Amino acid sequence: MLHDPSHHTPMVVAEEIQVAPQDKEILRELAGQKAEIGALPVHQEKARLWTAMNDLKSERPMVWINEICWNEMNVDDELTLRCEGGWAREQELLLRRELYQWNHLPGDMVVNPWIECPKAIHSTDFGIREDTDIAETDHENDVVSRHFNVQIEELADLELIKMPEVTHNEAATAFQQHAFNEVFGDIMPVKTVGQTHIWFTPWDFLIRWTGIENAMIGLYEEPELYHAGIDRLVDAWMTELDQLEAQKLLSLDNNNIRVGSGGYGYISELPGSDFDSAHVKPLNMWGCSNAQIFSSVSPEMHWDFAVAHDMRWMERWGVNYYGCCEPLDIKMDLLRRIPNLRKVSVSPWCNSAKIIEGLGSDYVLSRKPSPAILATDTWRPEQARQQIREFLDLTEGQSHVELIMKDISTVRHQPQRLWEWSLIVMEEAERYAG
Repeated sequence: MLHDPSHHTPMVVAEEIQVAPQDKEILRELAGQKAEIGALPVHQEKARLWTAMNDLKSERPMVWINEICWNEMNVDDELTLRCEGGWAREQELLLRRELYQWNHLPGDMVVNPWIECPKAIHSTDFGIREDTDIAETDHENDVVSRHFNVQIEELADLELIKMPEVTHNEAATAFQQHAFNEVFGDIMPVKTVGQTHIWFTPWDFLIRWTGIENAMIGLYEEPELYHAGIDRLVDAWMTELDQLEAQKLLSLDNNNIRVGSGGYGYISELPGSDFDSAHVKPLNMWGCSNAQIFSSVSPEMHWDFAVAHDMRWMERWGVNYYGCCEPLDIKMDLLRRIPNLRKVSVSPWCNSAKIIEGLGSDYVLSRKPSPAILATDTWRPEQARQQIREFLDLTEGQSHVELIMKDISTVRHQPQRLWEWSLIVMEEAERYAG
């Protein structure tokens, strides 16, 4: 995602990237570890299993951990940054986190035997930022509580939402490429990548500007405002996507890139037969959408105010993912109207038996075990195992399942809880192999 409703992302400055000798030494040592890990044959096997699942030919449930409370994870200084330069610290952070996850909570993660250099792509965003009052319990944790101050109250206010402009700073990209190759090039290949999977969530944005309570009441009392608001946001996202496509800035996501709110995008159907490696198009990629705020909204209103508007977006992609935290167990008919739908989010608030029966083996069930199991006063690994086993038993081995632990706000400063959870869920997944 190129934008965030909480702030405007500044354009990258095109300037030479200086890397001090001591920083370079640190980065190269970490990159050497990544290269050794990425060369292991297990990653090809994991990629094959992810592909089989997304192809609806599962061999077993797949496991991945994401959205980790990194502020509570540091053990023996494994995550302590030692570089001093800004660019070097950015790369060090990414490398240390990837190595940490591989060493302690890998699940079915795939480590690439190369390193990625991102293109310097900039979007002007949607012209309006959230105005919030924030409450926090841990200043080191970026998970906070927000009260959204209302900025959109009537149709005229929708003009605050602007159409984004996308630019590629080719000079800045060239400086990035030079720095990556200078530091890492003789250790592992450097691949330059553009915009991969796009997190499309117009309702998550609109409620930050209208207020949540206003939006829920407005679906009934001011439907024209909320239909118009979502239409304008979809227009904005489509405008941005058109520019990314026209400027050849899209990169494939049928690999170990997260799609939707779930796991990896490995799938044999993408990029498809109509594919030009020099010009990636949306039809070669995964699309997604969701309306998390619609957890208690009826299927009819969910369709009218969310999915019906999203269809313009989802029709452009090769395959689609739908959902996030909202329970979808009573919305099977709605889901089956989505074009090229392949994965459906199964949140902790779903009626598990109902959604498993409703989706059957037609889609991948992107199951989100509740992270609350990691936040209790006392860690109960046996309860964690029971929760996973109960869900998988309901599938009777007939469904295609990924188990995605995410939204982890805290492990009570005991990272070993998450390490053990990773081992437990892998053991349970293996029970269903074959």
